[in-house]
Amino acid sequence: MAKGFSRYWESGLFDVLIPVPLHPQRLRQRGFNQALHLARGMSRRMGIPCGNRILEKRRPTAPQVSLSGRDREAAVKGAFRLRNTGGIKGKVVLLIDDVYTTGTTVNECSKALIAGGAQRVDVFTLAHTTLGERCE
Repeated sequence: MAKGFSRYWESGLFDVLIPVPLHPQRLRQRGFNQALHLARGMSRRMGIPCGNRILEKRRPTAPQVSLSGRDREAAVKGAFRLRNTGGIKGKVVLLIDDVYTTGTTVNECSKALIAGGAQRVDVFTLAHTTLGERCE
């Protein structure tokens, strides 16, 4: 992932890496946050701090895979908020997620980060899906 990162950005462009958070209920069910694992690994490799306590998911939402694009937007609208604005004021943020499907989750996270004072938010994901395509 760090190698892919270097194809698009220089490591010195970002002040902090922020993983897309899971709601605590979902975290208990799953046992781990894959975006946090990715962000921590990139943080170590790239030397960019990981701000895993800056953003939080304040309410549970239905699993995105089961929803249409419009329903995804409604489900995540307002679901994310900042826990700590001091870590992002004036900073350039790289938001990390595992899978990009419609962009609704990263858009909502980005809105919260920008509203909290981030100078800019870029997004980096491990995978991108195409809705409607199936592997048979």
